[in-house]
Amino acid sequence: MTESGGIRFSLDGRPAEARPDETIWQVARRMGTEIPHLCHAPEPGYRADGNCRACMVDIEGERALAASCIRRPSEGMTVRTASERAAAARRLVFELLAADQPATDRDTAYRRWADRLGVSGSRFPARPPPAPDLSHPAMAVNLDACINCTLCVRACREVQANDVIGMAARGADARIVFDFDDPMGDSTCVACGECVQACPTGALLPAAIASEDASVDRTVDSICPYCGVGCQLAYHVKDDKLLFVEGRDGPANHKRLCVKGRFGFDYVHHPHRLTVPLIRRGGAPKSADLVLDPADPSTCFREAGWEEALDAAAAGLKKAIDRHGGQALAGFGSAKGSNEEAYLFQKLVRTGFGTNNVDHCTRLCHASSVAALMETVNSGAVSAPFSECANSDVIVVIGANPAVNHPVAATFFKNAAKNGAKLIVMDPRGQALERHATHMVKFRPGADVALLNAIMHAIVEEDLTDRQFIDGYTEGFAEMKAHLEKFPPEKMAAHAGVDAETIRHLARLYAKADNAIIFWGMGISQHVHGTDNARCLIALSLMTGQIGRPGTGLHPLRGQNNVQGASDVGLIPMMYPSYRSVADPDARADFEKLWKTPLDPAPGLTVVEIMNAIRAGRIRAMYIMGENPAMSDPDAQHAREALAALDHLVVQDLFLTETAFHADVVLPASAFPEKDGTFTNTNRQVQMGRKALPLPGDARQDLWIIQEIARRIGLDWRYDGPADVFAEIRECIAPMRGITWDRLTREHSVTYPVDREDEPGRDVIFEDGFPTASGRGKFVPAELEPPDEPPDDDYPLVLTTGRLLEHWHTGAMTRRSEILDRIEPEAAAALAPNELRERGIAPGDRIRVETRRGAIELRARADRDVPDGMIFIPFCYAEAAANVLTNPALDPVGKIPEFKLCAARIAAA
Repeated sequence: MTESGGIRFSLDGRPAEARPDETIWQVARRMGTEIPHLCHAPEPGYRADGNCRACMVDIEGERALAASCIRRPSEGMTVRTASERAAAARRLVFELLAADQPATDRDTAYRRWADRLGVSGSRFPARPPPAPDLSHPAMAVNLDACINCTLCVRACREVQANDVIGMAARGADARIVFDFDDPMGDSTCVACGECVQACPTGALLPAAIASEDASVDRTVDSICPYCGVGCQLAYHVKDDKLLFVEGRDGPANHKRLCVKGRFGFDYVHHPHRLTVPLIRRGGAPKSADLVLDPADPSTCFREAGWEEALDAAAAGLKKAIDRHGGQALAGFGSAKGSNEEAYLFQKLVRTGFGTNNVDHCTRLCHASSVAALMETVNSGAVSAPFSECANSDVIVVIGANPAVNHPVAATFFKNAAKNGAKLIVMDPRGQALERHATHMVKFRPGADVALLNAIMHAIVEEDLTDRQFIDGYTEGFAEMKAHLEKFPPEKMAAHAGVDAETIRHLARLYAKADNAIIFWGMGISQHVHGTDNARCLIALSLMTGQIGRPGTGLHPLRGQNNVQGASDVGLIPMMYPSYRSVADPDARADFEKLWKTPLDPAPGLTVVEIMNAIRAGRIRAMYIMGENPAMSDPDAQHAREALAALDHLVVQDLFLTETAFHADVVLPASAFPEKDGTFTNTNRQVQMGRKALPLPGDARQDLWIIQEIARRIGLDWRYDGPADVFAEIRECIAPMRGITWDRLTREHSVTYPVDREDEPGRDVIFEDGFPTASGRGKFVPAELEPPDEPPDDDYPLVLTTGRLLEHWHTGAMTRRSEILDRIEPEAAAALAPNELRERGIAPGDRIRVETRRGAIELRARADRDVPDGMIFIPFCYAEAAANVLTNPALDPVGKIPEFKLCAARIAAA
């Protein structure tokens, strides 16, 4: 053994040195020697198993051959990877496997190795082929090709930690099964497709290519357009059509994907795609109740050329400016667009319209989290990536359902729990992550502050705070300590719905952990006290020093794929890029100099405030890019009435959305795989999205459309493309100065903050304090505030809303994905089985759900994760729009609506 701990041995007559954890296979690969392998996937998260015997090698002095993927070398060992004995054994293995392989030209790992070994047939008899299983919309199962290598079992059980696939029977009858030998489509499979990606023989395939030639014209590296995880992937394209998608080894996913990322891309080819500009016909009605057929807009719109459409769009906006001033206009940008698109959009509103009335869907998801973070630590982003949970011994997930909303991030939580971390899940609803949790704490809806203040009270009372951290890096603790005296666990237990001893136990677990990290979602932020909820989580982290080190920190799991980036570049009404206040004279002077125009000093209106201002006659025209407030806003009927009341509405989108029903001009835009641009995920990783497909028909790039509108209202913009815009973004945002377009092209992903182009980004921040004026984090106490609309005798149930695993946001994309919509085709309200029984409602019955704002009809679904007294409805179904019901009451600081709680009642439909 060498001084560095290396193990010296001989490999095919050459001196070799192995690290203590390396196998013979790994050393051979490192030295350029390829050894056949089928059951071993040299990918992140996969362990070798050694069962296929394709990688056998000859070790001098040993009677039997050894499986190189699991055998570690020892000092002085002599290994021959291609001896006659080893080569003969491998050929025999492949010949035995060939006996049962179906005749196919499909390019698989098995076929490639068989060809290299010269095995084209078999002298051994084949077993009767099992029938294919085509029960799943996304994946085809053909066990005729299965070699029982168990890669799919490890993919499901150990990598994605879903535990659906296993082995049944023994000996020659052994086979892969799903759950209790169910058809795949009837099993608990969540369709992440990890098994498909891992399978070396084609026994598991995407259903879309199971019966056709899967050869492709090109493969394009890009990222997923759905949630904030930011998974890297590769598009496989043939004849300008997306055939299938595979995960790449990006920092956020390590090749993992979820059902949306792997199977949710055919929306780009949907016949509803807008391919020509549309202008509203003279006299065509506008009303809140208007419903159009997205396949046939001709009842209200006529087709137009780009020059006419752009002139009409800009003329209506300019008319409103001239008649009513810039404050009569507003713009909604998109968290699905690139950083470059978001930046230009907010710049257009500020410099072209002359107002700060610009916002996007962060106002509907994490605005309160950002408000609290800016107030306490002066940073609107996460302090550590979710992958840091691998270094944590306590992981807290509160007000989030990652297995549904951030499925790939959830795999890291599950992996950490399997490796010994204590996973604490806190939420009024149960969830899939509960199976992996050390503690599942189901608290009363809306009681977040009571629970968190009680936990902090216990930490202070039991002297579990980190005094050194508090003294060195925080301010305001004395006031916080005095404030917490009012919240002993024994007093808060009834309010929170959690017993006092559990509260104290949670406090000890978190405070005594060497490294603890907190993740939260919209269950924390979407309340009238959402900012207070986040303030409590931040205070909990500060008082225990659980921030600024590996395995610690604060992480609001961002929803949309670019909601972090859109906020960073200023697509919010009270902040310029880099979260510089529009009310700050120095910040305003800097941007007036950069943009060469005077700027409005008053903060703009937020999403819901803009809708109210339209109803009040103060906002007369809007430009909406890639947002669908007619579906996403609370009290959606109110939002639709507002949109219909506008003098002029320009909508830029992929489809004729519910918002576009009310437009005067509709501009056909580019889908995610049709553009180049940068996107920033929840981890602060800026990543490159790449164009893989041509635009359909006469659709145009979003960046081009924004510039054309800008030019027509008087702005002399001359950006040649996204690289030019990104260069200007770097001027505005100091933490991104070390990221260049060329660097992203080479590296695919760079984490900010990064000071220099030759330095790596910093995953964990706040190691040396906080970017506040004092360098200290600030404690901000939170009082108990009731929900705006608690249940009562007339409306005795709590309605909460959210997303489904298979669908995203308002469903404009995922409802047009054939596979995703086949898996979850119909709206359903989830209630506890008890709740349904007491009301005489059977699962599948149609029910009517009412609140003080409206009513919808949909089917009932029994769900044991939903507590008694609650209804959960996803908001992606236009035919049963949940936001017709929700409450527009706002958090006074973050201006976020209370989507997570309002009073409701149900009846049979």
